[in-house]
Amino acid sequence: MIRYVKHNEIEKKKWDNCIDHCTNNLIYAYSWYLDIASPKWEALVEEDYKSVMPLTGNKKYGVHYLYPPYFAQQLGVFSQEKIDRKKVKDFLNAIPPHYKFLEVNLNTHNTFELPEFQVKKNINIELDLNPSYEALRKRFSGDAKRNIKKSEKHNISLRKNISPSEIIRIFRKNTGKKITNLTDKNYKVLLTLINKCIEKGCAEVWGAFTRNHKLCAGAIWFIKNNRAIYIFSATDTEAKKNGGTFFLINSFIQGYSGKNMIFDFEGSNIPGIAGFYRGFGPTELVYLQIKKNNFQNPVRWIYEKRNRLIHRKKYV
Repeated sequence: MIRYVKHNEIEKKKWDNCIDHCTNNLIYAYSWYLDIASPKWEALVEEDYKSVMPLTGNKKYGVHYLYPPYFAQQLGVFSQEKIDRKKVKDFLNAIPPHYKFLEVNLNTHNTFELPEFQVKKNINIELDLNPSYEALRKRFSGDAKRNIKKSEKHNISLRKNISPSEIIRIFRKNTGKKITNLTDKNYKVLLTLINKCIEKGCAEVWGAFTRNHKLCAGAIWFIKNNRAIYIFSATDTEAKKNGGTFFLINSFIQGYSGKNMIFDFEGSNIPGIAGFYRGFGPTELVYLQIKKNNFQNPVRWIYEKRNRLIHRKKYV
């Protein structure tokens, strides 16, 4: 039986134990991660935490809704048993009706058939690091190899355990200027997540330095359960010329090659970013984003217009 559990009723030790033993576990699904990314999250729980589904929701304009929180690319149903379409369908049908608008990113193991949901296919990009570095490098694109050589010519050097605030500062000063839907609150959540992961021993923060010892690029990985998620990165104008980001990714691949590890680029539907990731020879997987509007017309139409505003503000 699947039951709805309010936030203060969630038994977090049982929850995290379930995630630990799920075949499709992801760091985003741990209770401590959700507490930061979506503080008001609730849940659906099957039996004694055999299978679970976080409900990352909020309330706006007097309306309860579900949304994909920042920095948690995939959620959905997690189970210690095989996840089939029926299980996913049962969980989706168990979402309480007081959530009037639903937008949820499922994980790559979740498929279902329910015509009342709108479904969008999103791309995730992953690289299996088990082969040797030499075997992995052979799959790099010509552009990736050229940029790695460029970084070598510029004498780019690697330092670890960089302050995450420095990486975020570089991002905000450069790429972040073009991203208007990221607010101070979002950056604060990101920094809190990074520091929590560092505290738990499941984050690495790397920096690329020029020959003049200037930090020009940074990368942050969340590493847990044999999966390294490329959660955040930053480059300045100099790094775009000296191949600093290529250097960081290549260094990570080289350092973890031959190990039972998945490099999770987190994918992108933006062609330019996806093309950059593809340069390292990864595999593409699909995860589903689902939407459902439980309002009746004409309220449905009105709320859809309001929801567009919520999307522009990105639920903050």
